[in-house]
This record gives sequence, structure tokens and C-alpha cells, in this order.
Amino acid sequence: MKRRRLGATDLHLTELSFGGAGIGNLYRPVSRADAMATLDTAWDAGMRYFDTAPYYGQGLSERRMGDFLQGKPRGDFVLSTKVGRILKPITDGRQPDNGFVDALPFSVNYDYSHDGIMRSFEDSLTRLGLTSVDILFVHDLESGSFAGDEYARHLDTFCHDGIHALRSLKSSGRIGAFGLGVNEVAACINVMERVSLDCLLMAGRYSMLDRSASGRLMSMCEDSGTAMIVGGVFNSGILATGAKPGATFNYAAASPEILQKVEQMEKAAADHDVALANAALHFPLRNPVVASVLIGTAKPSSLTRNLDLFSHPVPDALWPEMDRIALQP
Repeated sequence: MKRRRLGATDLHLTELSFGGAGIGNLYRPVSRADAMATLDTAWDAGMRYFDTAPYYGQGLSERRMGDFLQGKPRGDFVLSTKVGRILKPITDGRQPDNGFVDALPFSVNYDYSHDGIMRSFEDSLTRLGLTSVDILFVHDLESGSFAGDEYARHLDTFCHDGIHALRSLKSSGRIGAFGLGVNEVAACINVMERVSLDCLLMAGRYSMLDRSASGRLMSMCEDSGTAMIVGGVFNSGILATGAKPGATFNYAAASPEILQKVEQMEKAAADHDVALANAALHFPLRNPVVASVLIGTAKPSSLTRNLDLFSHPVPDALWPEMDRIALQP
């Protein structure tokens, strides 16, 4: 599988990469055997960049991914995890409802300070059973994660205190890059106006349908040399399933406007003999700022299907039609 350099860093990522939310039991229980089989499928297909987070199953994804990667030569893969949340053992029996089924018994506590980031990093290494990770993303530092003035407080804490932990870890060689992992374009702009980042992990906002990241944010990335890793290329399903009854867009029922646009995209893709999902996988990689497209799944069959689709080239003539139909920033 082809690799791309991550901005100005020395890291090179495979064009398709593995997202670890699914193996953390996102929305449904996943057996350890199925999680390992999915990771095996990714490795056998040539994927060598893997992303996880403490939040995914409250440590479950990190444990499973670490168990899998411990048997691989350390120089053969790139691994990212996230900081900004500290896991603490639950003592009152009340398990948080974060969308992860049968998660590990830990509560989730936000902390974007220097000490919080350092603790989160060390805790992740312990769960992974590894001595290093390559990329640290500051997780969910965006307005949608907080109530009231909490976002502004956490943003200020990170930009004045937490950023020094990431810079120290990178300068000492303990990580190769750091960035922000969010769903909101404004959150990226708010941070990048204050501090420099190596990369962004942007979910759902740079897809074939949703071009929210195409305007000011993409210009900022180009000017600063900040790379982008793109997740959520199917916008939670509709660019994989098509405009079917019950199709979801950004984790909610698709509106009539969205259904109409996806129907138009389906027709354009069919006219060029291209599967809609294949076009969605290829779209972000047209941009040199994008280093990798992250695929999140816990089913070997789903991963194999997407990899098979991706192996088919997409004609250049399709893209102007998709650009005309897409939601614009």
C-alpha cells in the first residue's frame, strides 16, 4: 500500500489506515477474537498506520490494539493515540454511557493540562504494553464536548500549558508528531490560531459530501505545513449505503436535502462505473495535505469490502461532478 509523508515530520503513513473505535465496542459488543481477526485483515492488506484512544471502550481499544501490535516489529508500523482524558477506576458501580458497549470499568475525566497530558500518555503506554507511540492527538477539544464556558477554559489550559507537554515529548523523541483529533472545523482553527500543530485528525468534515474543512482550515494547513488525516469519509454511513431509507448522515437520519444530493452522487458515480463508497474513499487523497484516510470497523468482511473497492481507480472526470453536488463550506 502506498505511503504518504505526514507533513514536515519523518513519519510516513499508509494511504488507508485503521481506526480503533470499533474494536473498543462502539455501539455493539465485539469479541476479542473478532477484534484480532479484523486487525489481522488490516495488517495482511498492508495497512501500517493504526489509531486508537483511551476513550474507545474506556481503555479496551488500546489494550486490544497493543496486544496485537506487540508481536510486530516496532519500525514496521505507525501508532497514534489521544490525550485530554484521564481514566479513573469506577468505585460506585455507575458505568458512563459513552456509546461503547461492555466497556472497561473506568470513568472519563477531561484534563488538557501539562500534567494531565503527561499522565494520559504514560497511562496509554501501560494499556498498550508498548514503550512508545508515534502521534498524540488532543482528543475532542471542541465546543460540542462541553457545556457553558468549559470549552473556553479547556482551550486556554491547553494552549498555555498542555501544549508544552507535547512539545517536550516530541523534542525528546518520545513521539514523532502531535495534533488535534476533533469533528469541528472551528475547533481546529481556534487551536491553530494560537499554537502550531503537525497534523489534524478530522472526522467527517472533509468528505466527498461535506466540504466544511475545504475553506479557511485547509488554507491554514497549506500555509503552515499541517497535515490532515481524514476519518468519517462515509459521513456515518450514507456515502457507503447510498440514499436508502434510514440512511444516516453524521449520526442522524439524513434530511431530504442530503438524500437528494447523495442520489445525485450515486448517479454520477454509476455513470462512470464507480461505486459510491469507492469514490468516497478516494476523494480526500486527491489533496496533498491529506496523509491518510482512516477506516473504522470491527468486521473483517467490512474491511475487506472497502479494501477491494479502493483497489479500483476512480476516473478524474468524476470529480467535477461531485464537486458541483457537494455541500460547500
